[in-house]
Amino acid sequence: MTLDTHKLARLGLFTALASILGYIESLLPVFPGIPGIKPGLANLAVLFLLLRYTWKEAAVVSAARILIIGFLFGNLFGIIYSFSGAVLSLCAMTFFQKKTDVSPVMLSILGGVFHNAGQLAAAMVIVENSALIYYAPALLVAGVVTGAVVGIITSEVSHRI
Repeated sequence: MTLDTHKLARLGLFTALASILGYIESLLPVFPGIPGIKPGLANLAVLFLLLRYTWKEAAVVSAARILIIGFLFGNLFGIIYSFSGAVLSLCAMTFFQKKTDVSPVMLSILGGVFHNAGQLAAAMVIVENSALIYYAPALLVAGVVTGAVVGIITSEVSHRI
């Protein structure tokens, strides 16, 4: 097996893992009154790849996971919101990872906050209503909390592997 075959196999495994975690997340109840808040379990695989490999591998797995989960358990708007959040989140995490000495937990918190910001921006464009900005404080808190949890878990897994 060549290195490329090993890498492709690993990315396939991480895509499967992210998809399974995304499915588990889809079974969890939605927070009442604040649509779109989820734990971000699928981002465990994406953050792990960003820490261990490069943003390119993380982007491939993130995109594949969004499409798989979106087509199996969601809808077109869910895919659009997920892509918006994932792109902004991955760009922010990559930037901060390269320009600062940020911890994996802080990196994940930044990812969670930017993911929610990307989704909120997409929602405001799609529904053409800037009043959705009132969700920003709740989404900011949710991004910090879920980002911290994902970061802590990813950091522990990364240390043990």
